[in-house]
Order: sequence, then structure tokens, then C-alpha cells
Amino acid sequence: MVRFQGGTNAGHTIGMGEEVFKLHLLPSGILRSNTIAVIGNGVVVDLEELMEEIRQVEGSGRSTEGLRISDRANVIMGYHKAMDGAEERHRGSKGVGTTGRGIGPCYSDKISRSGIRVCDLLEPEALEEKVRMVLPIKERLLGILGGGGLNPPERIVEELLEYGSRLRRHIVDTSVLINEAIEGGENVLFEGAQGTMLDIDHGTYPFVTSSNCIAGGVCTGAGVPPSSLDEVMGVVKAYTTRVGAGPFPTELHDKLGEHLLQRGGEFGTTTGRPRRCGWLDLVVVRHAVRLSGISSIAITKIDVLNGMKKIKVATSYKIGEEVISDFPASLSRLQHATPMYEELDGWEDWEKGRAIEVARKGYRSLPKEMREYLKFVSSRMGVPVSIVSIGPRREETIDLGKRKWGSS
Repeated sequence: MVRFQGGTNAGHTIGMGEEVFKLHLLPSGILRSNTIAVIGNGVVVDLEELMEEIRQVEGSGRSTEGLRISDRANVIMGYHKAMDGAEERHRGSKGVGTTGRGIGPCYSDKISRSGIRVCDLLEPEALEEKVRMVLPIKERLLGILGGGGLNPPERIVEELLEYGSRLRRHIVDTSVLINEAIEGGENVLFEGAQGTMLDIDHGTYPFVTSSNCIAGGVCTGAGVPPSSLDEVMGVVKAYTTRVGAGPFPTELHDKLGEHLLQRGGEFGTTTGRPRRCGWLDLVVVRHAVRLSGISSIAITKIDVLNGMKKIKVATSYKIGEEVISDFPASLSRLQHATPMYEELDGWEDWEKGRAIEVARKGYRSLPKEMREYLKFVSSRMGVPVSIVSIGPRREETIDLGKRKWGSS
């Protein structure tokens, strides 16, 4: 299982029986003994957070021997976090709502060819040279932005070399590892960290993350050729959410939006911030399907819509007199976009605890109106629904098996 982009700005809550894990950096496959969990070259690695997550997993009695970290992945430094906070404060009311975890500044250094990479942690002389070159620049920039207080280079190098010593056995050329697994007929699952609308190129810029979240990011972020990707599954909630700032045409500012927030437990795993909630936006989903070549979709949290008499779905936007069905790049156009809805019948709520019983009986046991909702979304997207989640537990998931790589 391979993480190919992002960093600790992502949060995945994983339930294993009665245990709950909240991981930000480790691939979720780390919890399974028969899985190699890979942090790819496209990920930016917070070493302190990584060690904390390793301790969390090992504290549960599980092994982390299957962890592999790309020697080409960039390292989030203390000055990246300081820069992140200082830049966001400098933007004031125009802030983009970053998590303050140094993700953007680390990717900036990667692109400007001044980043520290995981392989540097194993080479003391090269590491010290890089740190002494970069640190004075960061100190001056922080001074301009009203920040400061960085550790001296000797201490930074010492700490990084200690991390390198502790992680040495996990550090490999993961591109070679992954491609050998693919050529050997192994199953490889690439795990996305953020959604399409946070993609640096195709999202709601500048309210985006600093990496490519779409399926094409797998190739650059994991070092595999496009021809190796057999299947792309898109995961979408039955309604739309967004955390942080940025345009959100279908956002609900009423009791219904509050209902989705509370019943859906829509609070960010990484920041704890409440997510903004609204009706499902098929303009956004269609945008994602096209960009990633999505071949099937998994619809989650459809049970949050239980008990609603009517459910709306946005199928296009109206801007002035123009009706559009493709997501625009311009923020000013988005600010004037009015979602055009189609309304579907809702379905009754079921008794608490009944979701497992419904899931065991399969798709046909779902309320007729819920099945009509799923058919509507599938037909408008032109791709089949392969998974339906009707509750937070693993047992509350219905697998329709409409994909190439099996139904297990």
C-alpha cells in the first residue's frame, strides 16, 4: 500500500475492531501484517510525526517491519513549519487555511531545489553542507515575516542524523520496490491523501494543497509508469464537505448543514476543524472523474441522509445567464455561481444498529429511494458504483464488486 503525495496535512481514521487509529503519514496498510506500507517519493515527511505514529502502531502490539520510506522523499524541517505559520499570518484575511504543518514551504523548497531528502539523513557531510546553505536564507525570510528562533545548524544536523539512524532499515528506493511488486503480479494499492479539489493544478486554487492529488500524481509520486495503473476508484461522500477556506457553491448555512456536520461527524482528523457541509455537487464529481479516469466510485456516508424527505443534487451552475456543467478555474466566476439542483425523494431512517443487518443482506435490502439516488449519481457520472458505505463500521459496507481487481 503506497502513499504518493501530501504529508501530515492528511488524516485517516481507521477502525480495526474496537481499536481506532488516527494516522496522518503512515499508509493505512501498516496495520496489516501481510502488507508492505510504502511512503513514496512524492510525500513530504515530518520525521517527528512519523516516529510518533510508529510508536502508536507498535504500542498496539503490531509490527512496523513492513514500512518502507523512499530515499527521494523530502523532509519537513522546523523552519518549514515556522515559515508556514508566518506566511499565513502575513496573508491575514486572505489566508488559504493551511494546517500550519510546513507542507507548502517544504514543497516550495523541493521545487526550488533546496530541499533536504531522506537519503541525506544517511550522509552526514552532505547533510551538514545543505543545512548550512539553507538555514541563513530561512532566518532572513522569517525575520522579514516576523518569525524566528530557529535551532543552530549543529543541533539540526544532529537531530536529523539521529532520525536517519533510527529509520535506516526502512529507507529504500521505493520506485524499484513497487515496480518489482507489480511485475511480480502482486497487488499494489495507491492511497490518496486529499481530494481532487485540493489538487495544486486542478483544484480551487489558491485554496488547495501543494501536491497533485489526482490519479496522475501516482506516477510521479510513487515512480511508476501510467501503464501500470489498472483501476482508479473515486471515493465520494453522498453529500459534499470542505475543510478550511475556499469556494463551495452547494454549502448549506442552515440547520440542514448543521445536521450533516453533527450526524456525519464532520470534524477534520488533522486539525479538528468543523467541515463545511452541503448537497452533493456533481459538477465537482464529474471534474474528478474526468481528471483521474475514474472507473468506479465508492459512495460513503449515505446513511447521514437517512430521514430526509427530499434530497438535492447539484448538476450544473448558473453564472449570470450562462449555465455551465464544467468546473471553472476563475474564483470570481465561482463566487457568482448558483448551483442548479435536481430533487430526489428521500428515505426513512432505520433503527440504530440496523445498518449491519442491512449490509449483510446486500444492495437489494437498501430502501428503494436510496437505490434510486445511487443510480442517479452513477448515470450522471457514467461510471458504476462499486462500494456503498451505510455506516462507519467495516461491517456496514456493501461491496457491489463492479471493478477489475475483484470484490474482496
